[in-house]
Amino acid sequence: MSNFLTDNPAIYERQFPDPEHRAARFAHDVLARFGGARPLRILDLGCGTGRDAGHLAALGHEVVGLDSSRAMLDHATEHQPAATFVEGDLREFDLGREFDAITCLDSALLYCHTNDDLNACLDRCHRHLAPGGLLVAEMRNGAFFLAGTPGNTDLLDGTRTRTVTVDGVPHTSHTRLYLDHAEQLLRRHRVWEWPGQTEPLAQDSAWRLLFPQELRAFCDRAGFDVPALFDSPGPRTDEPWRADAPLSSGLTGDRLHLVARRRPHR
Repeated sequence: MSNFLTDNPAIYERQFPDPEHRAARFAHDVLARFGGARPLRILDLGCGTGRDAGHLAALGHEVVGLDSSRAMLDHATEHQPAATFVEGDLREFDLGREFDAITCLDSALLYCHTNDDLNACLDRCHRHLAPGGLLVAEMRNGAFFLAGTPGNTDLLDGTRTRTVTVDGVPHTSHTRLYLDHAEQLLRRHRVWEWPGQTEPLAQDSAWRLLFPQELRAFCDRAGFDVPALFDSPGPRTDEPWRADAPLSSGLTGDRLHLVARRRPHR
């Protein structure tokens, strides 16, 4: 389905900037901590504009980025020549090769909305990882949103308006998040406006919300051990990421970070 941000990568990068490459540095440091510092063969799932894949490649890794958006992949190929980019679906990709590590950042895993989707994606990851290979994923923490704890629903209060300007044109978004408890989804309704537009563009999307132990169970079924599951620090947490930072397993924060290791067999 068409999405305004994924169809317009330059606006996406302005809407969600990461000039310090915090997400890619986080992935690199976690992989070094749990898998060794050698150059790795990395598959970056949901690579988007390719900036994380490109930075990981600049750090010496061999990186392939995979995304379902043709516009994102064209942007990534043009701006990140050190990495390779391919089109594919998280649930169905088949690259015919193995990797030492797979990264899945910025809640990309949560676009797998159903149990079948999640199982299919993790099966694909298991098939593409060498024995002992690592899956590093970073996502919203379902426990934070679904537990109903006071103070954990601030993101759900009201509509947030933001304007970004690209090539001299201001693009304004009005975003509302709300919970779909029955489907265990965090849903987003966003309306875009810009000069010369005939009418506002309204679009809807959603992320699956996973409890930590639920995520462990999915990984176990797919043939992964989980050496680390933590809420902070991370690339999008209040506590800045450091390579030597202790990992908090309290799992009360709004972000969940997964390190899963592929077992030789199921």
